[in-house]
Amino acid sequence: MQSAGTDNWSEREGGLRRSLGKAQIVMIGLGGAIGTGLFMGSSLAVGYAGPAVIVSYALAGYVALVMVFSLSEMAVVHPAAGSFGVYAQMYLNSWAGFVIRYTYWIAQVIAVGGESVAAGLYMQYWYPGVPVWAWALGFCIVLLYLNSRSVGNFGTVESWLALIKVATIVVFIILGIASITGLGRPAVGLHNLTGLPGGFLPKGVSGLWMAVTVGIFSFVGIEVIAVTSGETRNPEVAIPAALRTMLLRLFLFYVLAIAVIVAIVPWTDTGAKVVAQSPFVTVLQHSGIRDAAGIMNFVVVSAALSGMNTDVYLCSRMLFSLSRGGDAPRALGRLSDKGSPVAAILVSGAFVLVAAGASIVTPDAYADLLGVALFAMIIVWMLVLASHLSFRRRHAAAALPVRMPLFPWMQYAGLAMLAAVLVTMGFDSHLRVSWLYGVPWLALISLVYFVRKG
Repeated sequence: MQSAGTDNWSEREGGLRRSLGKAQIVMIGLGGAIGTGLFMGSSLAVGYAGPAVIVSYALAGYVALVMVFSLSEMAVVHPAAGSFGVYAQMYLNSWAGFVIRYTYWIAQVIAVGGESVAAGLYMQYWYPGVPVWAWALGFCIVLLYLNSRSVGNFGTVESWLALIKVATIVVFIILGIASITGLGRPAVGLHNLTGLPGGFLPKGVSGLWMAVTVGIFSFVGIEVIAVTSGETRNPEVAIPAALRTMLLRLFLFYVLAIAVIVAIVPWTDTGAKVVAQSPFVTVLQHSGIRDAAGIMNFVVVSAALSGMNTDVYLCSRMLFSLSRGGDAPRALGRLSDKGSPVAAILVSGAFVLVAAGASIVTPDAYADLLGVALFAMIIVWMLVLASHLSFRRRHAAAALPVRMPLFPWMQYAGLAMLAAVLVTMGFDSHLRVSWLYGVPWLALISLVYFVRKG
């Protein structure tokens, strides 16, 4: 079921190769949503909430569930690389389509910079003498090259990187449960969840809520499923299948992994306001397993590279869509002989290198980049939900392959939570940077839109 508007956008974004299969889409979706937000950002979240971070991630997972269900409904009907940018333009207005795509693009550029900084911090575990910025820039260059190849190569590389992350989290959770329950060694028990000063909720409800902001950032990337719809074989079959298999896995991975972390190691040891090491590595250092911390560090490096790989893909497709829609230079819409938007990748990469260079200026680079990217992503997610409300009104009687339960109340609850998180960020000294850069960005990009259209 496709409308005339869909056909128009399919023609505009023609030339992309439909090379991605269902299994690749599932792994790309998992890889996009399991990155430094879990492996690195969880340290910030634990610092805000203590053991109650388990609840924080469950709440963030609810918002992600609402968003991805809404997005998948539209992606099945309108498979396009521009994804939610196309949907916002079709179901809201051209300003929303323009703003959401450029805002998402800048958010992913910043996110890639943040992932590269995290990867550089991880490498300090082995090479403390090499500066973080050198690793960050080097990783960026390698992944820009990989993304310039065919989308099939991207899918293969990302599937393997995601598989490493997924397998490791499963093993981590199994070993953690064994340690907590005492299988093969003295039981750690659940003392660290409730027996430390302040109990389960040491920072109060406000701390729990602040950790939700980091939790939402952890799920950023899940929207990659919709963006890949323009390069997926049989998207009407692959996307619903990917959605069903991915959401439960993500929820279990995040909540169980976080629970293991705060149960095994006191939250005061894993929580931090300036991130220097993954809490996963900290947990395994406490476990006494030989070389386990080094192995885990390798995994979190691969996780960061996977996140960067996916985010570069997302950046380039947004610029490609903007170009094909007439809202960016025409050269950015050109494809290589392998069907890859190389010009869009290179332009995005130049901005990524600038974001990665933030690690030269401040040791707080990861937290600052997280805050700025999070502001942009919340705006994007809110526009996605608003687009879906309009989409459902126009397709009220249609038989949709994917259908959000409890519509529209879950969308309203998701919008309210996102708005509350956005306001809350302005009151935190570390995340306030998001407002300092986010509001001027929205004003600037809106001004550009109205000047161009005027």
